[in-house]
Amino acid sequence: MTSLLPGSISTGRAVLGRSSTDPRHRAPLVPVALLGGAAAAAATLVVCLALGVVGWFLADAGAHGTPSDGLRVGALGWLLAHGSGVTVNGVAITLVPLGISALCAWSAWRVGHRVGDAISGHGPDADRIADGERDWTVAIAASLFTAGYLTVAIITAVVASTPDTSPSLARVVGWSLVLSAAFGWAGIATGSGRLAIWATLVPPWLRAALAGGLRILTSFLVVSTAVFLVALAVDFGTAVNVMSRLHTSAGDATVYTLLTATLVPNAGLFAGSYLLGPGFLVGTGTIVSQSLVSLGPVPMFPLLAALPDNGATPAWATYLLAVPPLVAAVAAARAQRRTPTLRWEEGALRGCVGGVFAGLLLGVLAAVAGGAAGPGRMSVVGPDAMDVMVHAVTAFGLGGVVGGLAMTWWQRRTARDA
Repeated sequence: MTSLLPGSISTGRAVLGRSSTDPRHRAPLVPVALLGGAAAAAATLVVCLALGVVGWFLADAGAHGTPSDGLRVGALGWLLAHGSGVTVNGVAITLVPLGISALCAWSAWRVGHRVGDAISGHGPDADRIADGERDWTVAIAASLFTAGYLTVAIITAVVASTPDTSPSLARVVGWSLVLSAAFGWAGIATGSGRLAIWATLVPPWLRAALAGGLRILTSFLVVSTAVFLVALAVDFGTAVNVMSRLHTSAGDATVYTLLTATLVPNAGLFAGSYLLGPGFLVGTGTIVSQSLVSLGPVPMFPLLAALPDNGATPAWATYLLAVPPLVAAVAAARAQRRTPTLRWEEGALRGCVGGVFAGLLLGVLAAVAGGAAGPGRMSVVGPDAMDVMVHAVTAFGLGGVVGGLAMTWWQRRTARDA
């Protein structure tokens, strides 16, 4: 990667310093990119199909239904992770299992990175790109990658759809485009080495700020998920009691536990909205926040054991508002350790921009974390995305400024002592 830094690109060298004639990096662009997109989608689809068949067998040892029923359930689970929604006994379910969605995103990134590496020898070399020559390698590969992903998604939706389930093909296409663009294209650009070249056109402080924003978001998601897991562990007996009252067999309990685990990222985002202040809904007319918990009857679902008790909250709950800016400050400071600066205004700007960027991304995640989870009151579950975004931008922005200034002070002191 050092060959891509300004002033270190040697004349005639291909991207990443690789020979443009190296067959390992000059694979046929069209089939590799097209098959790469299909493979990225099929990899997670096959996992879901296998789990569907295993779940069908564990549920009643194959006494009812056929393996094709298990395959259809697995395909519908994969489509749900792509925002399709599904109808169960006439009730619309739109809650997205973000655990499976995260697996799909990781697959798109990994396969996209491999595709980018395989076709990195195509197009102009680093010198010619730096001189302004147009390079369509990533654009063509990304378009073909998306086409391959969409092909698998559309075929799956058409084959698995029934009049009773009615998954939304339009939503599947939309989610597939977003996953391909956000992760597949980024993987292709990174693996091909183009992203490193394009990054030199971005001001260094902005690159550092965006990297800090990603660190802030990741740190907060880890903390909020940990808060949820601690709350669940504190009232774990209730979760066990729920499972026992469902009267499931060992096989049913195993399948049910796996399905429940796919919603842990959703629960982590719910906990994050709780820490930020807006809270979230568990049905229409309910609220779970630091100032008030108002719940009606809730479904027998193990993860709901982590909910706080109904009624007024303890006084210490309001102090949890300090957690998001504190996490942002620590994350911004740690991010600045990798790219030091001795300028006060740059340290503050990096932290502020990074915090705002993290807040915007968290708002997007909050928008897809909720949805309809059942009939009646359960048609509305999750946080208000706009409220979460506003609170997150404020908390992360302030925390980022404090963390950036604190690390700038430390780096200035260290430089003075040295």
